[in-house]
Amino acid sequence: MPCVLVVEDDPVIRASLIDVLSSCGHAVRSVGDGFGALREVTQGNVDAVVLDLGLPDLDGARALRMIRGISRVPVIVATARDDEEEIIRLLNAGADDYLVKPFSAGQLAARVGAVLRRSTGDGLTAPPTDGAAVSAGGARRGLAATLTVGDLRIDPPARTVQLAGVELHLTRREFDLLVYLAQHVGEVVSKRRILTDVWREAFVDDQTIDVHLSALRRKLGERGTHPRYLQTVRGVGIKMVTPR
Repeated sequence: MPCVLVVEDDPVIRASLIDVLSSCGHAVRSVGDGFGALREVTQGNVDAVVLDLGLPDLDGARALRMIRGISRVPVIVATARDDEEEIIRLLNAGADDYLVKPFSAGQLAARVGAVLRRSTGDGLTAPPTDGAAVSAGGARRGLAATLTVGDLRIDPPARTVQLAGVELHLTRREFDLLVYLAQHVGEVVSKRRILTDVWREAFVDDQTIDVHLSALRRKLGERGTHPRYLQTVRGVGIKMVTPR
């Protein structure tokens, strides 16, 4: 059953959208703000997004750019704004379709059905590799090599991570980010470099990195005041280190 994420801050409109989509046989999740939408999309279990522009924390256009930085999940912008230039700008920024409020239940159902048919998956794309990985010690090895940093054991081909023998459940992009940092252990890596080498996407906001780093730190059991693996070098970037 396809899962549609409704991003709408008005509870009445949100309830109406949920009813329409549920009646069409979709599983529906909903949030009322942009950062909530980003958290849902990073989990990788959303097949389409219906996105309002008038959100309380982020302008919907910025939320769209940030979503596009982490996923190719189909996004339908649903808003009362009907300016043609803005519609074109949002479509060029990565929106798959655009609905102007008020719209009928049938029109919403048809648009969602259309983008789902065009979709080829969850939209998260692992970055290309150059055919080699780098061990924590810095030596180049084949892709079969396991990356080891302290109690972390990362198996890139199997896409598995263990921390002190306990498997961690990471999203695809969190895993890609962790592998990249482990390949550059001891090196300060700028956010711009991460966006270039890991995301390889246009329309990416630096704050996208912050969202993923926060989730990754949480799963590594880190506290901001006492980081063990991921250290922030203020004004420069991120450095993965081997805990002492």
